[in-house]
Amino acid sequence: MTISSSLNAGVSGLSGNATRLAAISDNIANSSTYGYRRVETDFTALVMSSGAQTYTAGGTSVDNLRLIDQGGALVSTSNATDLAVDGIGMLPVVSSSQFDATGEPEMLLTSTGSFRIDENGYLASESGYYLMGWPANLDGSIPNYPRDTINGLEPVQFSLSLTGDPTTSINMALNLPATATQSESAGDPEYLEIEYFDNVGISQSISITFTPTVPATGTSNEWTMVMTDSADPATPIGEYTITFDTTSGSGGTIGSVAVGATGGAYDPATGLFTVNVAGGPIEFDLGAAGTTGGLSQLGDSFAPISITKDGSSVGNMVSVEVDENGFVSALYDSGQSQVLYQIPLADLPNYNGMIAVDGSTFRPSPDSGSFFLWDAGDGPTGSVKSYARQESATDIAQELTDMIRTQRAYSSNAKVIQTVDEMLQETTNMKR
Repeated sequence: MTISSSLNAGVSGLSGNATRLAAISDNIANSSTYGYRRVETDFTALVMSSGAQTYTAGGTSVDNLRLIDQGGALVSTSNATDLAVDGIGMLPVVSSSQFDATGEPEMLLTSTGSFRIDENGYLASESGYYLMGWPANLDGSIPNYPRDTINGLEPVQFSLSLTGDPTTSINMALNLPATATQSESAGDPEYLEIEYFDNVGISQSISITFTPTVPATGTSNEWTMVMTDSADPATPIGEYTITFDTTSGSGGTIGSVAVGATGGAYDPATGLFTVNVAGGPIEFDLGAAGTTGGLSQLGDSFAPISITKDGSSVGNMVSVEVDENGFVSALYDSGQSQVLYQIPLADLPNYNGMIAVDGSTFRPSPDSGSFFLWDAGDGPTGSVKSYARQESATDIAQELTDMIRTQRAYSSNAKVIQTVDEMLQETTNMKR
C-alpha cells in the first residue's frame, strides 16, 4: 500500500539524517584534532517497483565515507619532532601497547604526530604510537630494505646512555716537497699528527714521519712513511716506501707503494690500506696511484691539505632532528651528529579505503590496496616537515551549514510521518 510506503520512506529519512547529524557532530567535535579526516554522509535513493497508476516510495539509504585523502593545512610548532607530511604519503607508526605486548609491529599510518622521546628511548606520540623507520648502518647509510612489506621497519629508539663512535677511516691529502729528495737536500723528515678516537671514546693519535731518500746524485722521488700509535709509541703500526711518478701528465702523483715490516697492503686502484691501532683496524686513504687528490709530491713545501675522519668522543645526546627526506639524526654535546634512521612515506592506491582507528591513525585494508614505502620526496610522495603539525580537515562553516540542512530535512521527514499518521487515523475513523 502506497501510504505505508510513505511511512517507511519517512522513517528511513529520519534514520539517514540522524546518521548524517552524527557524522557532522563528530567532524565539529574534532575541528581542533590534528590529523583528523572528516566524514561525509552520502544519501542513495531506494527505488521500488511501481505501477502506472500507483507509486511505492522506497526511501533512502546512507553511506559514510571518511575522506582520508583530504588533509588539513600545516601549522608551525616549536618542537623539532612534531612531524607532518607535506603532500602525498603517510608516516608509519605502531601502537605502543600492541608492540610492547607482542614485540611484533603492526603498521598503522598517520599524516602527523607530536613525537617525543619516552622513558624507554622510543620516539612516541601523545596518542601512544611509536614512529617507525629503517635503522641505518654505523656509517649513516641506509641498507636496501623491501618496500612492499614492513620487514625492516622498527620503532625509532635512542640510547639514553653515553655513546662513543670509534674512528675507523681516515682520508689524508697532503703535499711532500719534491726538492727534499734531491741530492743536495738535507734530508730532514716531515711530521704529521692525526687524532683518532678509540673504542671507549678516548682521544689517541697516530704519528706519521715522512723521511726523504736523498741520493748521491739526481732525485730519488722516494719517501719512507713510518706510523706509530700513541697507545704504544715504541712499536710502528705501518712502514711504507712511497715512490712518486715524474712522467708527463702524472708528475707528482703516487707511482708505487711498497709495504715494509708492518702495515696492511696498499691497493693502487683505491688508494686504501689498513693499519691496526690498539683499539682495532683503521683504514687510510692516500689516493689511488696516478690520481690527484691524495698524497702528492710537488714544489718545495710540506702542506697538509685536508685530513678527514669519522668517529667522535663520548657524548650525551642533546637533541633529535628529522630532515625533509625523513633522515633521523641524533645530535651530541660533543658537536657530532649521526644518522640513525630513515622514515619512509607509505603510498596507497585508495587512501579512503583504509580503516580509521584511534589517534588519527589508519590501518591499510584490502579496499585501500597494497602500500609501497617510498623515500620522502621520491616518486609521488611529498616531504617530511619537522616543527609542523597538520590541522583537522574540518571546515566549521561548512559543517554548520550542513547541520542546518540536516535539521530541516529531519523536520520534513518527521512531518511526513505525522501526515501519514493523520491519514491513517482518518481511515480508522471511517464509519461502516
